[in-house]
Amino acid sequence: MTRRRLLLALLYGTVAGAARAQEAPRQVEGQSFAPRVQVAGESLLLNGTGVRAVAWFKAYAAGLYLAQRVNTAAQVLALAGPKRLQLRMLRELPAVEFVKALKKGIERNTAPAELPALVSGVQQLADQIAALDTVRTGDVVDLDLDPALGMFFSLNGKPRGKPVADAAVFAALLRAFIGDHPYDERLKAGLLARPESRTPAPAG
Repeated sequence: MTRRRLLLALLYGTVAGAARAQEAPRQVEGQSFAPRVQVAGESLLLNGTGVRAVAWFKAYAAGLYLAQRVNTAAQVLALAGPKRLQLRMLRELPAVEFVKALKKGIERNTAPAELPALVSGVQQLADQIAALDTVRTGDVVDLDLDPALGMFFSLNGKPRGKPVADAAVFAALLRAFIGDHPYDERLKAGLLARPESRTPAPAG
């Protein structure tokens, strides 16, 4: 009986330890991602994290928050409810570079026939980003989807401008990170909680 109790205690300790690990903040390049966040009145789980590498430097760490954990792009895009993509800056960059990357990533991962319908919403988001002039080391960018209102762009917890009403713009933005032609294959793997890809990160 004593041996059985010991085995049960060890099993319980292992399970409890794993649960605590999932609820602890995740550290990525010195940046802390909360295990849960509130978006549109709902609690979201940290699905995965990764780092955007551009040539020889690291631009930002990213975390994807969803209602439930999944590991494919199709599942992420099909999942109903609020979502959050959080970027934590690892270096200072001109906002114009973000705008260029935003449009390039969306164009690469959206069918040509679908692009015209996104132009207005993408430009609205681009204008909000460009208005920052510069994003600085330590800044936290949140891109939140509220299904009832659209996509909100926030900097350090403060909303910047009106929400982009077309939810398709948020989906297009996500595809730039986790689609067939993502910004960074290792970042995609991290956000989808897959083993880290061995594919070298693209230079641009």
